[in-house]
Formats: sequence, structure tokens, C-alpha cells
Amino acid sequence: MSKLHPRLVEVTERIRTRSRDTRAAYLDRTQRTAEAHPARSGLSCANLAHAFAAAPAADKLRLRSGSHANLGIVTAYNDMLSAHQPYEGYPAILKAAAREVGAVAQVAGGVPAMCDGVTQGNPGMELSLLSRDVIAMGTAVALSHNMFDAAVMLGVCDKIVPGLVIGALQFGHLPVVFVPAGPMTSGISNDEKSKVRQLFANGQVGRDALLDVEAKAYHGIGTCTFYGTANSNQMLMEVMGLHLPGAAFVHPNTPLRDALTAEAARRALALTAGGPSYTPISRVVDERAVVNGISALMATGGSTNHTIHLVAMAAAAGIRITWDDFDDLSKVVPLLASVYPNGKADVNHFHAAGGMGFLIGELLDAGLLHPDVTTVAGEGLHHYRREPILQDGALAWRDGPSLSLDQTVLRGVASPFAPDGGLRLMQGNLGRGVIKVSAVKPEHRVVEAPALVFDNQEQMIAAHKTGELRRDFVAVIRFQGPRANGMPELHRLTPVLGALQDEGFKVALVTDGRMSGASGKVPAVIHLSPEAVGGGPIGRLRSGDVVRLDANAGTIEALVPEAEWTARGTSPPAPPADDLAGGLGRSLFNGLRAIALSAEEGATTFGR
Repeated sequence: MSKLHPRLVEVTERIRTRSRDTRAAYLDRTQRTAEAHPARSGLSCANLAHAFAAAPAADKLRLRSGSHANLGIVTAYNDMLSAHQPYEGYPAILKAAAREVGAVAQVAGGVPAMCDGVTQGNPGMELSLLSRDVIAMGTAVALSHNMFDAAVMLGVCDKIVPGLVIGALQFGHLPVVFVPAGPMTSGISNDEKSKVRQLFANGQVGRDALLDVEAKAYHGIGTCTFYGTANSNQMLMEVMGLHLPGAAFVHPNTPLRDALTAEAARRALALTAGGPSYTPISRVVDERAVVNGISALMATGGSTNHTIHLVAMAAAAGIRITWDDFDDLSKVVPLLASVYPNGKADVNHFHAAGGMGFLIGELLDAGLLHPDVTTVAGEGLHHYRREPILQDGALAWRDGPSLSLDQTVLRGVASPFAPDGGLRLMQGNLGRGVIKVSAVKPEHRVVEAPALVFDNQEQMIAAHKTGELRRDFVAVIRFQGPRANGMPELHRLTPVLGALQDEGFKVALVTDGRMSGASGKVPAVIHLSPEAVGGGPIGRLRSGDVVRLDANAGTIEALVPEAEWTARGTSPPAPPADDLAGGLGRSLFNGLRAIALSAEEGATTFGR
């Protein structure tokens, strides 16, 4: 067994110490729940009759007897979103697999699944981040009937997986297996898509050309193929031991995908209480698993959104992590993957080059992952060095490759793409934020320029259209935090800023909002905490103030005399741009926005 890297040990122990009381309280509550509420034990005859009234006859008999396990299915299926459309047929596969082992499976409930790709730049985006907590609550509602011995979670994309994790952890006494749907096949290259987006932003091509290239990129079922939050989710579920080994990036509607789905049901049922392999989710998600997740996020150049989501997910298990933990691990974990936006390849190329089996093996051998963790595949992360195959029609696993099959996409620890993970903590008189530099060229990592302050991305796009942005500047987009408007992603700014940078201007973004899981080549200090609406210092900035962003040093400063800076008040939010503020469902989220914690605290509405 490889010796653990001292930084991994240090960060893990720091988290364990910081979390001692909250983790103990969570585990105590989980244990008492397991003892007080075994599945179906407290249900009356009327309760049970309601629960199996619609079941097929054989399932009804099994549920009546009380001696057969029942698997709860929580699904994020809808057929508008490519990543979730494949889940339409999963319940039938899961139910059949459960019956094969003498058990029952029921769809416990559904949770919403919205797509940032559809809502980018539109009012619905203001519901996006907070939908994570709605999904967590929906998961709790689904499992609240106390009818289930184990559960499977069907979800893929940005807020859906974190919400399902948070909700499932409230039932920490249950075994839970996450079941992915897989990525769509490769379409047009990400590089070509980005070029056309920039041409459109500059008015050099029309909407028809843009729509044509977007449709060629997003062309079928499965997750978007770039390495954004959705695919970072799948990587995390695997390295944290909540997937079956190698399940993350197998295409939808293939024999191997269906075999993995069926096996997920069988495996979840094998982990139930009373059996020899009882493995509740509270035992899987511990401090070591969380640290493994952070480490693998750095090694793959994963989504900045997980500096929010992982904090909230860990907190649901009583584990407290901070951005300092991300920053310290990023300094010692090398970047092993070059997948868009950190490169030209997509997740299908990553998977073909060796994928998760190779990645996990490399990190284990370098002492950058905890090997002695509990997973749904068994004790020890070594299970995840393997990859699934079909042998004579049956599911089996074999050792993953020991060498990368494509050095342009995936490398070993001995020859990484970069010596660090590329995600850094930024601190200064503007607060604390994060920056992803794995896709930012070294010459763009330090920017010192006058600020141009905007209250929303629409104002900045309007300024671009009038030619006001053809200069060096730091774009400051404020009042975009969780309490202000739900913290929407500002992805529409990427083509504008990218085009200006390509013209030779020194540009950067500073915001208390989010950018995107596909944060790219322009330096962007995001998630600034505290946010402007709560009196954060980003609200003190005025257009013309010089801002210095130094990603190498990890600093973000307004170069304003200290006395003047301290004396300044924060600007009030601008009035809504239209008279429909709160429309399209946004007013229903007012209560959640009012209690949301900061981005560094996970932007959670559940408290700490």
C-alpha cells in the first residue's frame, strides 16, 4: 500500500477535528433512527395497504409478508433534458433485477431536474442553485414513507446529484447507490463550438449559424460531453464510492449500461440491514471520502461549482470543509486530465484513454487518495481501479489500464499536464473567492486594470454591443450571490470576454455569482464571499477603481487607499430591469434566498 501524501493526511485530520462535534451528532442521530425506525416496522395495516395497493400481484405478496426487501427509486427523469431522458426505462430494469433476487422495487418519488444550459441568461437561471435544496427536500419526501430497505438515486446533472446526496444523507441508515445515465456520443468539437460562439458575440455570424453548431454539439441523449458540473458529478460519485466501479461514463441505451443499471439494484439490496454486507450511506460518506472527492476534482480540473456543492454535501453528513481545504489539496495534486474546457477532448475521449480506473489507480499509487474507505462495491477504493465489461452477455470487471491510452487526454502522476490542480483560493480586500486556472494561460493569470462595475450580465452585454468594452478592464458583476438572486451562472459572458482577450485586451471577471462548470480561458474570480447584498466589499467597488487579480499569488485587491476604502459604503442593488421581477416562479424562492448561507458555506438553506 502506498504511503499517503502528508498534505492529504494533514487536510483530512484538520477536517476531522473541525467536524468532531457535528459528525458525531450526525452519526448518533443516524444510529438512533436506524434503531427506532426499521423499514415498515411502524406502519399500520392501512399504511401498508396504501403503499402496495397498485403493486403487481407478486410484488404485493412480497410486501405483505414483510420478509422481502423493498428498494426505493428516486428519479430525476424528464424527457426534455438529454442527460435525464434515458432514465425513462430505468425503473423497469431496476424492478426486474430486484425480483430476480426475491425483492421488490418501487418508484418512491421524483425530483425536479432543470438544465443550466437551457436557462443560461434567462430568469429561470435564478432558480438553478436553490433547486439543489428543493431536490434534497424532494428526496426526503420520497423516502419519508419508511417503506424502503435501500434506495437508488437516478440523477446526473448540476444541482441534481448534490441535491440527491444531501437528501439521501438524511436517511443515513439506508444503503444508497447512485445510478448514472452516461454521456452522449461525441458531436462537433468543443473548440469549434467555442469559436462560433465568439463569432456570434462579435456579430460576425448570425443566429442560424450559432444554432446549427449548438445542435451539432448537443445532439442526442446523455450528458453534455464537456467536463462541466454534470460530468464532475459522475466523477465524484465514483471516487466517493457511491457508484458501481466504472459506471460513470458508459453511454446510455447500451447493453453494458443496462447491465450496470440492473446490477445497481442487486448491489443496493445486498447492502441492507441484517445482511452480512450492511453498508449505509452514512458509512460511505465520511471525511476520507470527501477528501478523495476534492483530490480527484483537482486531478481532473473539475467544476468550480463543487466549491459550493461539496461543502453542502459534506455538511449534510456532519462534515465541515472550507475553501482552504480545496486550496491546500490543489497545491499538491497534479492535473492529470485535459478535457474541455481545460483541453480539446471530451469525456468520451477521457473514458477511452483509461478513464476513472486509470485515474483512481494513479492517485492511489501516489498516495493522493485514501484507499481504506467504505464503498458500495466493498471495503477499499481498489475496487475502482477496475472497469466493467460484458463477458458472454454477463457483467464482469477487469483491471483498468496501467498506462494511459492517449497522453494528450490523460496522463500519469509522473508526467502531468500541470503540477497542481489549478483551482485556487483568492483573498484580499474584496473578500474570499475561487479561481480556476487550469484552462487559463500563464500570461493571463495576472490582470491589473480599471474596474467596470455592472449589476447584472445584461448590462455588460449591452456595453459590449456599443463598443465600450474594447479596452483593458476587470468586469465586476455584483449582486449575483445566493441571497441577491439565487446565484445564477454568468456563462453568457464567456464568449464576450474570450473574444476581447483574443483581440489582445487584458480582461478578467470578478463576481459574487457563479460562472460555470465550464469556466474557461478568461481569469474569473467567482463566488466572492461575503456577497454584495450582505454588505460584502465587492459592493464598494466603483467603475474606474483599479483592481489587481493575481492568480499566481492568490490575491484579489481593489487598489484604493485604505482609509477611502474603509469609509466607503456599499452600493444598493439596482432596481429590477423589468416589471416582471419575481415572475416565472422566482417569487416562490424568496424565502430560500433570504436564509441562504454564503457561497463558501455551500449556499445552503439548511443552516450549519
